[in-house]
Amino acid sequence: MIMKKAALYARVSTFEQNADMQLIELRELAARRGLIIVNEYVDHISGSRAKRPGLNQMLIAASHREFDVLLVWAADRLARSVRHFLEVLDEMQRLEIEFISLRENIDTGGPLGRAVMVIVGAVAELERNLIVERVKSGMRRAKLEGRHIGRKPLVVDRASIFQHHIHGQSLKDISRTFHISRTSVARIIRAEKNALPKGGVQMRLEELENTTSQNAA
Repeated sequence: MIMKKAALYARVSTFEQNADMQLIELRELAARRGLIIVNEYVDHISGSRAKRPGLNQMLIAASHREFDVLLVWAADRLARSVRHFLEVLDEMQRLEIEFISLRENIDTGGPLGRAVMVIVGAVAELERNLIVERVKSGMRRAKLEGRHIGRKPLVVDRASIFQHHIHGQSLKDISRTFHISRTSVARIIRAEKNALPKGGVQMRLEELENTTSQNAA
């Protein structure tokens, strides 16, 4: 019989508090279930904080399928909100990792737990669809009101930028001259080159030099 690998996650709000009580009970639970504990993740941080090192490490390990079962002492130890809790459970379901919460007696390895996961998945999918619909609705409203959606178009003298380039000016200097990023400069130069016929760079250089001479005269 292959024993399943388990990860424990515990959290306390401050460094003055101790997560040992949570971990002891979770270790006992793992032993009763015949699980092999491969790692324990602990955070000493408020549950409202989005960035939690232990939680992040656990999620990365989960994505690599380093364990089969996640054990937590209570649901509020894991997530900072109901939405976040649903997101984590949805991710565990996607990775086919069982979830056990000791206090709430949630076990997705059993029939009731699997039913909970179906509900969680449905709620998570509904939330994603609602977000997408809100974004689309906002874009439609902005379009009807005549407001621009997305980045404002870059308004620069593309021909002048290309002229600076073929005269040997560096991307860095051109970007400073026109107050745009080097990436934008490179993109404009590439587009201008692609728009020219074969041998067009030399022809364009001669054309610009002739125009410059005529203006000087």
